[in-house]
Amino acid sequence: MAYEAYLQAATEALARVNETQGPNITAAARTVANAIASQQSIYSFGATHSFITTEELVYRTGGLMLINPIYPHGMNLSVRPMTATSRMERVLGLGTELLAASPAKEGDVLFLTSTSGRNAVTIDMAIEARGRSITTIGITSLSYSDGVSSRHPSGKKLSDLCDILIDNCAPFGDAAVQVGDFLQKVGPVSSITGCAIVNSIVAEVVQNLLAKGIEPPVFVSANLDGGDEWNARLLRENRDRIHYMD
Repeated sequence: MAYEAYLQAATEALARVNETQGPNITAAARTVANAIASQQSIYSFGATHSFITTEELVYRTGGLMLINPIYPHGMNLSVRPMTATSRMERVLGLGTELLAASPAKEGDVLFLTSTSGRNAVTIDMAIEARGRSITTIGITSLSYSDGVSSRHPSGKKLSDLCDILIDNCAPFGDAAVQVGDFLQKVGPVSSITGCAIVNSIVAEVVQNLLAKGIEPPVFVSANLDGGDEWNARLLRENRDRIHYMD
């Protein structure tokens, strides 16, 4: 059955992440925890479906309060026509301007997600982050990225530019399931593995912060009794690093 093939492909991709990316995930978590301990800010960006990993990180039950989204203006799925997103992510210099318009500064940490790793917006943002001494954590598919050319004049891809790189283990082209003799595979897996990666980093960050004696600023569900009060207290205590409330 096709649905079983997809669930198997997703399970296998998650297993590859677990088997191969542990050192990179722990390095990313240690970097984020150290930045939090040093009163720095954390940011996240991705274009179109890669923004899903940012959405998973932000304002989420069990998630860190300190993840600030950099919105991919013109590149999220609320844009009409939706096909414009594919053009916007290729615009040279846009990633530079998006980062410049954010409060991100030296010593902060930036998550950058792009499964293909080839488009200008994340490449420009990674280059700008390096120039500003902002640590970058890249999430990409090496199988995909290695099989395509860069769309940036530098010839670089996201995988060439990040301080810490995590392979989301999605296959070339992302879609994972061949259905009969239909030419195009279906069932992308990058959102599943990307969300699993960032949530695993959050879990590891919390462990690191507890080891440092720091109360992790983590959201409790607003639908649980006491959740609103818990969240209000920690949002207030960490207000100087939570920029998405502005």
